[in-house]
Amino acid sequence: MTKYAAARRHMPTSPFQARPEAPRKHFAPGDRVTHDRYGLGRVVSVEETGDAAVHVDFGSHEERIVQPYHAMYKL
Repeated sequence: MTKYAAARRHMPTSPFQARPEAPRKHFAPGDRVTHDRYGLGRVVSVEETGDAAVHVDFGSHEERIVQPYHAMYKL
């Protein structure tokens, strides 16, 4: 099965209302987070330029996670 990269978009002539955009997640250094794959961690640094990314220390290793942060949540 193929996943298409194009996101659905609202057509102006559609009789249905557009879906509200999900709020963007913002993280700051020192925030405690949980990730579906890596577990509990602490944000070390945040990159705002280019492709926004967050460096998270999960105890045994450090990961660079790029936006969108679907699997990561602030505690």
